[in-house]
Amino acid sequence: MDTLTRLETTIANRREADPDTSYVAQLNHRGLPIMARKLGEEAVEACVAALSGSREELVGEAADVLFHLMVLLGAKDVTLAEVLAELDRREGTSGIDEKNSRSA
Repeated sequence: MDTLTRLETTIANRREADPDTSYVAQLNHRGLPIMARKLGEEAVEACVAALSGSREELVGEAADVLFHLMVLLGAKDVTLAEVLAELDRREGTSGIDEKNSRSA
């Protein structure tokens, strides 16, 4: 089992835990707007780290982005397998072509 799959399992197991003892449970208890905002904050922090931080800061912020994305996906019942399947579907397609196909 790879790291993201283990993380998905951990998040699922903690979703219904006591919010006083689990950050994942706290986020779920507070709702989707809070989860989405937190993901956005972490994404901005990753961008800032990429532009002006150290390599270690970027690694840490990237991990935060992945974690919060996985929490949000779990709350919406979107599995990692679904996201990976979408990436597989896009593999070998130019990013420009793929983006243009979505706006058509």
